[in-house]
Amino acid sequence: MLIAFNKPYGVLCQFTDRGTPPRPTLGAFGLPADVYPAGRLDHDSEGLLLLTDDGALQARISSPRFKWPKTYLVQVEGAPGADQLAALRRGVRLNDGPTRPAQARLAAAPDWLWPRDPPVRHRKTVPDAWLELTLTEGRNRQVRRMTAAVGLPTLRLIRTAIGPHRLDGLAPGQWRELAM
Repeated sequence: MLIAFNKPYGVLCQFTDRGTPPRPTLGAFGLPADVYPAGRLDHDSEGLLLLTDDGALQARISSPRFKWPKTYLVQVEGAPGADQLAALRRGVRLNDGPTRPAQARLAAAPDWLWPRDPPVRHRKTVPDAWLELTLTEGRNRQVRRMTAAVGLPTLRLIRTAIGPHRLDGLAPGQWRELAM
């Protein structure tokens, strides 16, 4: 079984939380029994999360060895220049080493996007823009670290695709079974 889930902002990519107070988890969304996330999204990121009951498929999706592309819409603070986009495309040096080259382009503000709670902080004197980034690795907070490294702090991060699977109209908290 393979499930596409639109993970809302503030939800942990696990089924339980032992924190005090407990935080929202995947357990609140009526997902089928015995499925587990194939990869992660940070609690402050949103969008497509794949879950499966197939351990081999889970490993193929989440392992950087298989280089499944992951596509993100990223709202950044600032006005991206050609040099910043070129740096993302080449790969940037992070504290844990250089990243693989990424696909990076300016994107229009999505007209299909749901409001975020809490909303992204807007500053009248600082512009923001949207980027579409596609990576073939998945380090901890990698997109946020990459955009910060080129001087464009991330304000909002939504994963829209993993390999051939897309978010395609799923509202936050909704899920659907996919063909394998």
